[in-house]
Amino acid sequence: MNLYLHGIGGASTSLSTGSESPVEVNDALISDPGKRFDMVLTNPPFGKKSSVTIVNGEGKADKSALNYERDDFWATTSNKQLNFVQHIATMLDINGSAAVVVPDNVLFEGGAGETVRKRLLAGFDVHTLLRLPTGLLKPGREKPWTEKVWIYDLRTNMHFTLKTNQMGSADLQDFIRCYNPENRSQRQESERFRAFTYDEIMARDKVSLDIFWLKDESLEDTENLPDPDVLAEEIVESLQSALAQFENIAEELGEE
Repeated sequence: MNLYLHGIGGASTSLSTGSESPVEVNDALISDPGKRFDMVLTNPPFGKKSSVTIVNGEGKADKSALNYERDDFWATTSNKQLNFVQHIATMLDINGSAAVVVPDNVLFEGGAGETVRKRLLAGFDVHTLLRLPTGLLKPGREKPWTEKVWIYDLRTNMHFTLKTNQMGSADLQDFIRCYNPENRSQRQESERFRAFTYDEIMARDKVSLDIFWLKDESLEDTENLPDPDVLAEEIVESLQSALAQFENIAEELGEE
């Protein structure tokens, strides 16, 4: 998204420069890209292990470790960071330079980690290591990011049509006021605007977000309807009356 916002990639790039987008959607680790670069600056996605999700015939999902077996890699491992380090080493041109942000496990992990470090130190000039404070980079967290979901009900007891009663900007003004884009932490509940906590939503059947709380006036009307027999008689009377009116119209047209 950041690339798109800066005009890199997408249709806008092709139209403005006449060239294809430099952004490729692919698994960067799948193979040697073939190209070599003077400089590589990167922050690979953090996370120790790589895995793929496999869905069997019964619809059950299972995760399997993903190892990259490449001839240009010094070690075969499911550790994403070690694989990216090896991938970057392949991408560098002679006398090329790289600056890479990696988690601490790259510095001390045994097995494949030891192999990669030995090959790096022997074949590359690993001249500088900047140890940053812990907690500086925002990692994923076990606690859910969603704390509250705010819902505005502009449906219940609201009636709009495409021709006679169209919804306009005036009908959205109360929602805009409740949304409070300047400071979402200061939102306040109203008749049509309510907040539901993460725990409340998770406790709902199928984690459904189809939530409503206002009483539908049209449903109240159905509670006061007469018996079905009475309704049927009224419908028959209405149809007979309408038929009689059509017969009168037909007779008048015939006389003309």
